Amino acid sequence: MRPNILFIMADQFRADALGSIGGYARTPNLDNLAAKGWLFTNTFANSVECIPSRISLATGLYPHQTGVDRNFECTLNPDYPNWMQAVRAAGYRTSLFGKTHLHPHVGDIRDRVELMHRYGLQTVDETVGPRASAYVRSNLTELWETKKVWDAYRADILDRFATKAFVARSSPLPLELYYDCYVGSVARAYLNDLPPGETWFCWVSFVGPHEPWDAPEPYASMYAPADMPAPRPVTLHATETRGLLKPLYQSAVYSPDDLSAVDIAAMRANYAGNVTLIDDEIGKIIETIHRRGELDRTLIVFTSDHGEMNGDHGLLYKANFFDPAIKVPLIIAPPGFVYRGARGVTCSALVELMDVGATIMAYAEAGELSHWQARSLRDLVDSRVSNHRENAVSEFRGHTCVVSERLKVEFDSLLNPVLAFDRTSDPQEQADLSLDSDRQAEFAALKNWLQSFMNATPPLSAVVDRSSRRQ
Repeated sequence: MRPNILFIMADQFRADALGSIGGYARTPNLDNLAAKGWLFTNTFANSVECIPSRISLATGLYPHQTGVDRNFECTLNPDYPNWMQAVRAAGYRTSLFGKTHLHPHVGDIRDRVELMHRYGLQTVDETVGPRASAYVRSNLTELWETKKVWDAYRADILDRFATKAFVARSSPLPLELYYDCYVGSVARAYLNDLPPGETWFCWVSFVGPHEPWDAPEPYASMYAPADMPAPRPVTLHATETRGLLKPLYQSAVYSPDDLSAVDIAAMRANYAGNVTLIDDEIGKIIETIHRRGELDRTLIVFTSDHGEMNGDHGLLYKANFFDPAIKVPLIIAPPGFVYRGARGVTCSALVELMDVGATIMAYAEAGELSHWQARSLRDLVDSRVSNHRENAVSEFRGHTCVVSERLKVEFDSLLNPVLAFDRTSDPQEQADLSLDSDRQAEFAALKNWLQSFMNATPPLSAVVDRSSRRQ
C-alpha cells in the first residue's frame, strides 16, 4: 500500500538549528522524528538563495541546467515535468500550504492558483516570504487586513529596513496571525477534514525562520541571547578570497560595519525562538494525523531550501558556500517508523536537496522524469544500497561548490578553485586551502570530475519563463 505523504519544508532553516544537532534550539518534535526515522547529516542545497534552490528541488535539475542560479523573477514552466505532477498523476490527492517561490511574488498570489494546479497541486493556500508579505496579497494578508494588523506589519517591515535590517525584535502580529502559525493552522484544518481512505500528499511550507528576526511572543523571549553559541570566527584570508565571499565582505548588507556581538546573540536567540515555534506547529500537524489513525501509513519528510549565516564568519543571510548557508536538515520518517517506535538511523551520506523530490516520487510509485538528475533515497532507507553520491554540487552566480567526503571546494566560472576546506580536519571552515600547493593535485582531480559532470548535464530550454525576469 502506498503511503500518505507529509512534506514539511522551512525557509532558511540551518542544519544545526535542529536541537539534536546544534543543541541551542529546542525541537522535540523534529528530534523525535529523527530519533525514529533517518537523519541525514550531509544534505546540501543545490543553491544558496530561495528561487534557484526551489526550482532545482521541483525539477531535479541543477541551476546551470535551468538557467536560474540566483534570485530573480521567473516562472517555473508548468509544461516542464516536475515531481508534484507525477505524484498527482499517480493518484494522490495533493495540496500545498505556504511558500513555493516557483513564480514571482507580485500582485495577488491568488491570481496564480490555476498555475499551481498545473504544477500538480490541487488544493492551494499559498503565502509569500516575510518581506513580500508587506505588499503581495494572499489569503493571509486578507486575514491581516480584516483583523486590522496589516498596516502595523507593513510599518514594522519598512522601519527595519530603513534603520537596521538585522535588528531582532518581536513581530507586531499576534501569535495566531504569525505566518508560520497560519500555515500550520490551515494545513491542520485541511488534513482534519479529509475524507477517510484517500491517499494524500500534503506539502506544508513554512515561511520561517527566514529573516527578519521577528519571532512573535512568547517565542521572541524564549531564549536568552547570552545562552546562544558564539558565531564562527572569520575564516583566515576569507576577505581576500577570489570567490563569492569577496563582495560579501565588502557589502554593508551582508557584512555591516555596525554588526556587534550583542546584535548577533540577539539574532540567534530570536532565530531559535522561530525554530521552536515551527517545531511546535509540526507537532500539532503530526498529532492531527495521529488522531486520524493514519500515522502508521504516512511518510514524513522535513527539510529546508538553504540556511542562514546568523553572524557566522561575520556574515548575514546566505549567498555563499559556508556550511551555515549551504547545509540543510533532512529527516525522512518512513511509514510506521514513528508509530511503532522504531530506532532511528543517522546517515552521513552526501545528499542534495533535489533528492527529496525523487524520494517522494519513489514512495508514491510515481516513476521517473526525463533529464532527472535527482536520486531517490528510498533504496538507502530500505537498506538495499549503501552508497548515494560521490560528490554533492551547489551553484550560485556562476560559481560551483563541490563537496566530497573530505573536501569542499568552490570553483569560479573558469573552474579555478577560489575557496577550499578540509571537511575532516576543519569542520568550522577556518582555514582556506585554495592556494595550498600541497592540495593542488586534489583540486585538479575535483576539477576534472566537475568538467565531466558539466558535460553530462547540459543546459535545458523551457524550464522557466524568463520574460518576467527582474533581479
